[in-house]
Amino acid sequence: MTLARWSALVLGLFVVSAPWLIGEGAQRFLSEAMLMLAMAEMWNLLAGYAGLVSMGQQVFVGLGAYCLFFASISLKVAPFWVLPLAPLLCAAVAAVVALFMFRLREAYFAIGTWVFSEVVSLIISKTERLGGERGVGLPTARLIDPRWLEPLTFWISAGIAVASVAGTYALLRSRVGLGLMTVRDNDVAAASIGVDVWWNRFIAFVISAAGCGLAGAVSFTATLYVAPSFAFDPNWVVAMMFIVIIGGIGTLEGPILGVVIYFALREALTVVLGLSAGWYLIGLGIVAIAAILFEPDGLWPMVRGRLGGDWLSVRRQPPVPALNLVAARPTPGA
Repeated sequence: MTLARWSALVLGLFVVSAPWLIGEGAQRFLSEAMLMLAMAEMWNLLAGYAGLVSMGQQVFVGLGAYCLFFASISLKVAPFWVLPLAPLLCAAVAAVVALFMFRLREAYFAIGTWVFSEVVSLIISKTERLGGERGVGLPTARLIDPRWLEPLTFWISAGIAVASVAGTYALLRSRVGLGLMTVRDNDVAAASIGVDVWWNRFIAFVISAAGCGLAGAVSFTATLYVAPSFAFDPNWVVAMMFIVIIGGIGTLEGPILGVVIYFALREALTVVLGLSAGWYLIGLGIVAIAAILFEPDGLWPMVRGRLGGDWLSVRRQPPVPALNLVAARPTPGA
């Protein structure tokens, strides 16, 4: 058995047994980190592989949360039973929004997604059935045994994190992924060789929305409360961007490293040093600026150069030209 398989087996055993090995506080912390990893991978899919820099991905975090709360309360069922509805709703909304947003390019697209998020937030804050500005709780959480709420949240978060990395890897290894990276490098050149630029970006946009919606739904299920000011907070996308840029945009391993750095800095600045939220964000900004200045490609390429090898590489090797194969064929009688 290879080292990768042994590592996966050990990690799987830890995830399964973690609720009996660590306390509820550690479970909540790891669940938050894994859900943020999933969101960062989704943002990286857009910006790092499709060339779409979105400033409004928090809209899908909020929509996923509200979808789960509304469905669970209306149907009077435990929230985890209606969890699949969150990514489906977000994917449907993204499919419709893409028809308009894809008319915008570069900075206009980024601003357009942010404006769309703010509009949705205002609409929900004015809808009394959804709790308005004060938000709404999740009374149906009582239908889940309290002893299993944290373990279930932890296991689902772990599944979402693994699915975000493995799913993105599988997508990028497919023909769609090859088209995405071609579009990212030069959309005009990609279109000239027959790549459907609009369709490839549409797939990435819909998948990213569904992933953020699913992670957002689980995140607010853990808090048992959702409000527009939290669900559609721009800090969601700020955290995604920080993680991806620090770790390494356009790499699958970058967001993993970025999540570790992000939460380590957060705990160091808020818990160890006791800084307020404002100073904590300033500290993150300084680190981000330093990383952009000295390692513009992120920290993962530097770490990869030290360790050697590509762990989750999606690069293709060009085929060997037929001429070289003929030249390499041994001469009869040689």
